[in-house]
This record gives sequence, structure tokens and C-alpha cells, in this order.
Amino acid sequence: MKIALIQMDLAWEDPAENHRRARRHLEGAARAGARLALLPEMFSTGFSMEAERIAEPRGGPSESFLLAAAQELGLWVLASIPQCGEPRPSNMAILASPEGDATRYAKIHPFSFGGEDRVYSGGDRVVTVTLEGIRVTPFVCYDLRFPEPFRFAADDTDLFALVANWPEARRAHWSTLLRARAIENLCYVAGVNRVGEGGRLRYDGGSAVVSPWGEVLAEGGAKEEILYAEIDPAAVRDAREKFPALADRRPEAYRR
Repeated sequence: MKIALIQMDLAWEDPAENHRRARRHLEGAARAGARLALLPEMFSTGFSMEAERIAEPRGGPSESFLLAAAQELGLWVLASIPQCGEPRPSNMAILASPEGDATRYAKIHPFSFGGEDRVYSGGDRVVTVTLEGIRVTPFVCYDLRFPEPFRFAADDTDLFALVANWPEARRAHWSTLLRARAIENLCYVAGVNRVGEGGRLRYDGGSAVVSPWGEVLAEGGAKEEILYAEIDPAAVRDAREKFPALADRRPEAYRR
């Protein structure tokens, strides 16, 4: 499967403009033959903490945009949006299918350092979807710092797909953790980041696709661009057969 990482700038709290920008990039990804396209975290607004004001209901404009784009362009689209929920809105990843269906994953780990936990509720489950023979598990930004859910889903995952607004100040962590999650779980990791400025933070991209052996297959710079890579589930099976580290786990011993 050919995937596309759409590393784009975001207009602050301007869904209509971000829909316009994303549509143009998605059309380019579809023309290039991508079957799955990733947009950055909170692609419709930027990483805003004005949750009560910007959150949309299920079926709202941004979710409708993703579903329509996926259906019209005939590809899978993954992005996160601020979506209404109880007791607070969620940073909700939407995986839109070419048939116009939505699979939802609520970001498990709100970014407490930035106050996200005060305005967004964390999710309570990992989600894996098989699309065109590829087992895909989505995560959102700060989730990358927590190896536990990745390990939990590893046996049933070929590709961890991560959407993010990861700031320039911690760019080195981003690159290192993407490779670590791939190496330790012997599967692909794709992480798309935004570029530009928003909410008094600067973002410099660095989107990347990493192989099950930790090789960087594609890596972005600090400007808008679309990255492409091929994902092959046979490569995951081969890596795990040649180096069966996952079979050596001893969870019963991982306690004091």
C-alpha cells in the first residue's frame, strides 16, 4: 500500500480554510496513487485549547469534510479534530474510508504539559482497523511518548499511524521516538507533523515513515510537502520471524 503523509501548515482556528488546503493536498495524494493519506493532528483548527468553542459535534463540518473527501477521492484519510463529547470534548482521530464510513479513536493521553487535559477528555481504548490487507492502529501526538499502548497493539498491527502537532523545541524527541516505536514493535510507524506557527508555538515538520527494522523510508523537512512510502505487511511478518523478540516478552514478570 502506498501511503501519503501530508505535512501542511494550518490556519489557526479556521476550519473552512484548512478544509480548502487539505482538499488540495488530498487530491494530489490521490493522483499519486496513495491509498491512505494522513493529515496533521487537529487539522481543522490547529492545536487550540479553546475546546468548548471549536469542538464540533459528530457529523459536523470537519468530520463531514473528511468523509466526503475520502469517498470522492477513493482513498482512506486519517486526521484528528476537536469533537464534542462527555464530560469534555475529545481530540478525536477520524479514519474515513472510501465508502464514507468513520472509525474513531480518541487520543488516550492529553498533553498535560500544555493544558490539554484540562479541556479535552482522554480516550480509554486502542483501535485497530484492517484496510486493504494492512492492519492500522492510529495514535495522536503525545501518545508517542507512551510505549504501553503500542506494545498492547503490536501483535495485531502492521502500521502505527500517528497524527501530530509536535513543536520544534522537541523535534529530536519526535524523530527518536518514531524510530523507537518501530524498532521495539517490529512494524511500520508513520508520523505526520504540521509546519508553520500556531498558538505561539512553531512547528518544523519532520514527518517520517520508519520500517520494521528502524530504517527511515521517508522524512520531511520544515516546509509543506507530501511524503510517500510503501507499506508491505509481508515485511512485518518477515522481520518478526527473523528476529522474534516479541515472542520473548514476559509480562508476568513485569511487576515489582
